[in-house]
Amino acid sequence: MWRHPVLKLLIVAYIAWGGWNWFIDRPVHPRDGILAPDEPQQGDLPSAGTYHIGRWTLTPRATYQVTARILHVERYHFDFLAPLIPEDLALGWGPMSDGSILNGMEISQSNRFYFWRSPMNLPVPKDAIISHSANTHVIAENSLIARQLSHLRRGQVVSLSGVLVDGKRDDGASIKTSLVRTDSGGGACEILLVHGVSVVPEP
Repeated sequence: MWRHPVLKLLIVAYIAWGGWNWFIDRPVHPRDGILAPDEPQQGDLPSAGTYHIGRWTLTPRATYQVTARILHVERYHFDFLAPLIPEDLALGWGPMSDGSILNGMEISQSNRFYFWRSPMNLPVPKDAIISHSANTHVIAENSLIARQLSHLRRGQVVSLSGVLVDGKRDDGASIKTSLVRTDSGGGACEILLVHGVSVVPEP
């Protein structure tokens, strides 16, 4: 008999948890038009030390700043990267920040990849989609930035600054960032240690 109330309580808690996650992750619907016109800015690092976060040693490869529309957010809890990178952001700039183009596309994320599908008549060539969007693994520099990243929502325009990093875990597992915007497939994701994050208000 005691199990029925417990089961009901668990079901109610699960529904409440799902409702809360839907609420905080609900998408934003900005106006059409290019909302993030500028290309990401990447720069050389003349000298830089390593960062240590949990079991990971991170080696900076380049400075990086991007203002982009969030095309999709995927949160991870259980894979081997989750303790270091709980969120991936699919980001778009230039034509990939324009709602009139994005409304004709299907965008998703899973297994640390970003996927898109477009109709045949979409007025943006494949190369432009690849070079104006990226799946970005975001690592928070501190707890404040972690909280800010956890509140980001699809459709927002966000500015991120930090350094692109390679990483090595104490058991030998490793990750490597992309350093170009024209690649796709495995190894094409930017791995960004975020020093600063801000949501750009709608004009």
